[in-house]
Amino acid sequence: MSDVHALSGAYALDAVTDAERESFERHLAGCEACQEEVASLRETAAIMSDLSAEEPPPALRASVLASIREVRQLPPQPVAVPRRRRFDPRTLLVAAASAVVLAGGIGLAATQPWKDDTASQTLTAADRVLQDPQAERVTQTFDDGARATVVRSSAERKAVIVTHDMPDAPEGHSYVIWLQQGDEMVNAGTMPQGPDNTLLLEGDASTASAAGVTVETEPDAQAPTTDPIALFAF
Repeated sequence: MSDVHALSGAYALDAVTDAERESFERHLAGCEACQEEVASLRETAAIMSDLSAEEPPPALRASVLASIREVRQLPPQPVAVPRRRRFDPRTLLVAAASAVVLAGGIGLAATQPWKDDTASQTLTAADRVLQDPQAERVTQTFDDGARATVVRSSAERKAVIVTHDMPDAPEGHSYVIWLQQGDEMVNAGTMPQGPDNTLLLEGDASTASAAGVTVETEPDAQAPTTDPIALFAF
């Protein structure tokens, strides 16, 4: 390489060939500017590595090194190389984070560029049930046009009830959802007020044979006191 000074960044990241390393280390022994720059870059690399303890995939280093080879280097200057200003590690951190965001086109974490974007978007337990393509869906339509659907995911071992245009329970009462576990109806939660709701049921729905809705004066009742107004058989 014509300008040995330009190897300081690659050298600090251990991204040089054996020949380049030998050449640069001979230069480094007598160049105070490069000594300062290499020390600063290594300090910054250490800071960045401390931000995440996650182990990167083996292909990441090869990908980075391949990209470095494609970066166009500045041509050598005909004048003597002046003493260069020491890099501020905070500036380099900001630049690295910006480069990752621009390269991905989305808000990926700068310290974990190898992570799948969809994995970073945490789904709720209810969402996982609703998005399970193997989930069972049982719908009950009421005379007034209201509709309730129970979705059960065996993979998630959970169930969700979704209501549309459901009138509120009579004053002083609540809609209580039950799971049929063997011969016992187990309280699985109380439907919030409002016509449209999505409620994750409590308990292991994978072993239930049905779900039911009753109107109760006590939302924490341990057993139904009225007949179900809706029954969802699995």
